[in-house]
Amino acid sequence: MIVGVGVDLTPVERMASAMARHPGRLEARLFTDDERAYCVARAEPAQHFAARFAAKEATLKALGVPEGLSWHEMEVRNDQGGAPRLVLTGEAERAATAKRISRLHLSLSHAGGQAIAMVVAEE
Repeated sequence: MIVGVGVDLTPVERMASAMARHPGRLEARLFTDDERAYCVARAEPAQHFAARFAAKEATLKALGVPEGLSWHEMEVRNDQGGAPRLVLTGEAERAATAKRISRLHLSLSHAGGQAIAMVVAEE
């Protein structure tokens, strides 16, 4: 049964500008070491950072925007086939457990200067 849905759209240029204003600082605050390594290894890092930021925002919405979460507690990883998946830890994981969420489905895309993420939380 679906217990939550979240979607977020993030302009890639907005992410690129924010990262340029605060070199390294914004990335360290929002993304895990593995997420940063993944994004900077790509031809257009800003679009991958924007997609991962959108995923975190969509996750918050799917969880019902619980208080006290850290950006690092919601991590986008890729499975062996390259598909993105969410890994929750800390308060994010506790919020999911409290809502009896057993599985999170994640879809990411970027085109036309926008990055979008959708998260479906399943009981």
